Amino acid sequence: MNKVTKLGVSALCGSLAAVSAANAGDLSVSGGVDMSWISMDDEVTGNPIGIGSNYTLKGSGELDNGWGVALSIAMKNKNIYSNTNVIVTVPSLGDIRIDQGTSGTGISRIDDVTPNVWEEAYATGLSTGINGLNGSAGGASIEYTPNMLPDGVTARLAWSPNAGGSNNNDKAYSGVNQSGAGYDITLELGEEVTGMSGLKLYGGISNIESTPKKYRWRS
Repeated sequence: MNKVTKLGVSALCGSLAAVSAANAGDLSVSGGVDMSWISMDDEVTGNPIGIGSNYTLKGSGELDNGWGVALSIAMKNKNIYSNTNVIVTVPSLGDIRIDQGTSGTGISRIDDVTPNVWEEAYATGLSTGINGLNGSAGGASIEYTPNMLPDGVTARLAWSPNAGGSNNNDKAYSGVNQSGAGYDITLELGEEVTGMSGLKLYGGISNIESTPKKYRWRS
């Protein structure tokens, strides 16, 4: 029984090596764990001990024409799907990112840029009534980052054909919702422009079409 197991593992490793060589790409896994203790006065919270585990799969490679391709798949606590994005880098044009999930594109990138050690100040598991800005990132989106701008200037243009749509599998589509197409435009000025070490300026706009409800009248 042990010999059969070893042979199977050896054959699998050989197959993976062949696939890796054929695609000329790398895939890595990273992750971490965080622990918390939550107590609230005058409220019953049950067991206050919490443990969260997160991991991310990242891959990168280069096509025959010199374009770069990067893949990221993120999983949150309890192995819940969080985000998948694919970035295609065209040397003379910039980055084109196809995004699905909650990692944030467009104006969602700058919803909270307050310096922090681990997460945002309000990400403690307690309800604070703070809502971040999603913009077009509420649904699967495409984001373009040009690479021909001056040093210290980063612009991004994000567009979603349906900003309220759900995350879909390949060859699938989302159901009806109350959001239409949306776009975000953001601009970031780094210290090369501001002239102060560590100082960055952010700004952006977002526009999402609203799809009115349709009613069927019966007589």
